[in-house]
Amino acid sequence: MAYSITPQSRQSTQAARRRSQWQRAKTRATDAFALTAIVPAFDEAETVADTVRSLQDQTLAPVDILVVDDCSTDDTGAVAEAAGARVVRPPANTGSKAGAQTFALQFVTTEFVMALDADTTLAPDAVERLFRVFSDPEVGAASGSVLPRRVRSVWERGRYVEYLLAFSFFKQIQDHYGKPLISSGCFSLYRTEVVRDGGGWSDRTTAEDMDLTWSFYQRGWKVRFVPEAVCYPIEPYNIDLLRKQLRRWSHGFVQNVKLHWRGVLGLGYLRSSVAVAFWDSAIASIAYLFAIPLLAVLVSPDYWLAYVVDSPVVLVPVLVGARKRGETWRALASFPAYFPLRVANAVMLLRALVLELVLRRPLLVYEKGH
Repeated sequence: MAYSITPQSRQSTQAARRRSQWQRAKTRATDAFALTAIVPAFDEAETVADTVRSLQDQTLAPVDILVVDDCSTDDTGAVAEAAGARVVRPPANTGSKAGAQTFALQFVTTEFVMALDADTTLAPDAVERLFRVFSDPEVGAASGSVLPRRVRSVWERGRYVEYLLAFSFFKQIQDHYGKPLISSGCFSLYRTEVVRDGGGWSDRTTAEDMDLTWSFYQRGWKVRFVPEAVCYPIEPYNIDLLRKQLRRWSHGFVQNVKLHWRGVLGLGYLRSSVAVAFWDSAIASIAYLFAIPLLAVLVSPDYWLAYVVDSPVVLVPVLVGARKRGETWRALASFPAYFPLRVANAVMLLRALVLELVLRRPLLVYEKGH
């Protein structure tokens, strides 16, 4: 569904008040914090206005909101302009989020730049919380926690549990050792010159955020994770969208391991994190999908218990993270959905490993799937 833009809606009292508030925030932020937010958008008319408004409503607002209308077939550009963003358009579709963001980099004149997906909104203090870690001049990038904006379908519920586990537990351990595995592409803040010196966001893999993060480490920059800075993307709500997203993520991970493995070997904790993740994507997925069912059928039905024996290990950090947000019951109700998502993750990871490493058929086309 596309928005209908009229002169009256452009001049509404609410929009004028929001623009006035944003201007005041820009004035406060200009001296100490010059930030441009880049929002790559292709056919995002339904969501981009919410994204722009969430940027305008920040306690530390960007001085420029740059929406890249990547040759959309809907009213994305008009909706973004009506919401108060500056819209730029490449001469042709760039083919990927990385391409759209890199195209926009030429228009950035501020010290800091943010990448924010066009279907993502922010907690009101998210930018301010991220900015605090940049008091360390060695920090080149930072990202926050991610939680689905909608938790309704089985896939959204599974992703909600998966994110609570990742951002309440694993990412905080990674940050403790100074090596978050990835600065999330849906919401990350960077020093502009560090991004620019590296050539922007590369489209050589289908996971540009992982590529950029590992490149930062190899160039000597720190990357931080700030759990209190929260963003809310719209996650896949059906199997078709989920398949596209997992296909992109799975191939992107394998492609980045192939691309960066020599550089990662000398980076201590990151080397260990990548090794564990690669082991999990290969061996653990094979065990989960094939070994356990075979053992249960051929040896003993007791092997079926392997599917639930680690449930408490997953559930405890999930409930700890949910309790902090006052969402204990939502987490409990969503927990069963974690298991079909886990199966989908395993299938797509194994598929990517076979296609990328055995059959030498890399994923070259960026598929939008939220």
